[in-house]
Amino acid sequence: MLSLSNLSPQKGSTKQRKRLGRGPGSGHGKTSGRGHKGFKARSGSGIKLGFEGGQMPLQRRLPKRGFNNIFRKEFAVVNVKDLDKLEAGSKVDRQALVAAGLIRAKDNFVKILGEGELIKKFTVAVDKVSESARKKIENAGGTIEE
Repeated sequence: MLSLSNLSPQKGSTKQRKRLGRGPGSGHGKTSGRGHKGFKARSGSGIKLGFEGGQMPLQRRLPKRGFNNIFRKEFAVVNVKDLDKLEAGSKVDRQALVAAGLIRAKDNFVKILGEGELIKKFTVAVDKVSESARKKIENAGGTIEE
């Protein structure tokens, strides 16, 4: 009877790891496969990421311009024409838009833009609303909570 207690891998599918520095009888004693002296024989050796043998590395050769604003907010954009997929009279917030598949769950901020027409009435509670979207939502009888 096969059970978890007597399972073993298939013959030849696993290999024992190389045990270094365990005496001359192991075949990997003394220098442990590193040879004699030199950079690669030392501890902490190994070519660092981006090292090009002493040539000026690519990340230092290329010109740098501008800066990255670490406080930048990325907005997921939804047009008013896309809101027609939701039920009339419902509250439009981040969770409702994720459930409808209009934005991704990892999107932190939402902005409603004014492209298209809006017929249904909604209560909109998102981070930002453009002026044209605001007019269209209010003309359709909806309200905006910010």
